[in-house]
Amino acid sequence: MPITAFGVFALVAAVILFNAVKILKEYERGVVFFLGRFQKVKGPGLILLFPFVQVMTKVDLRVIVMDVPTQDVISRDNVSVKVNAVIYFRIVDPEKAVIQVANVFEATSQLSQTTLRSVLGQHELDDMLSERDKLNADIQAILDKRTDNWGIKVANVEIKHVDLDESMIRSIAQQAEAERARRAKVIAAEGERQAAGILAEAAQQLSTQKQALQLRYLQTMKEVAGDKTNTIIFPLPLDLIKPLLDLGDSIKKD
Repeated sequence: MPITAFGVFALVAAVILFNAVKILKEYERGVVFFLGRFQKVKGPGLILLFPFVQVMTKVDLRVIVMDVPTQDVISRDNVSVKVNAVIYFRIVDPEKAVIQVANVFEATSQLSQTTLRSVLGQHELDDMLSERDKLNADIQAILDKRTDNWGIKVANVEIKHVDLDESMIRSIAQQAEAERARRAKVIAAEGERQAAGILAEAAQQLSTQKQALQLRYLQTMKEVAGDKTNTIIFPLPLDLIKPLLDLGDSIKKD
């Protein structure tokens, strides 16, 4: 009988000891309640509790990576897209994370989804595709502010994919092609304008230098003679035949 009583006592003592001694890792904290009221945050290391009087809830302080499910978003220019994202956050105040919200991870996930739809719905499709860093920063700032009362610090938000339907992809491709064609025409027109200006300047300089004009004439003759043609037409400058014309006029007058 004494042996049985001793065994029961040993078993009760083991259960009490098991419930009284807790070991928390470096990245863990324990939110301790005494008779249902918050007492303090303990950890890391060895924690001693009074069984059935003190209750502890463990909180992980490491960075949590959470996927935001794909959301249907209508942009400001009435384009329907599917967007998903990922958020990086961690608990910085274990007391708030346990007391202020029933399920901190579920609450953060739901808030992330609504914030993603709200922020992206205020921008046009081009902004979603070209200004993703700015949108990430805007969403991160809003989430960080709203989760502060929950003891959460949102470190980063990344938009992963912006999915479009096939018709919208074709429209964007056509728009890009039209933009490339427009730029090509503008570049060609600009080149022609610059070339015309250079040619006009060269012509003006040649007109003031008769020797240069003659040299240009001889160079053109050389280029024409070098071609493999059967017939060569030699243009005769007017300044060469003008004396002959003047002589003919004087003979007629006599």
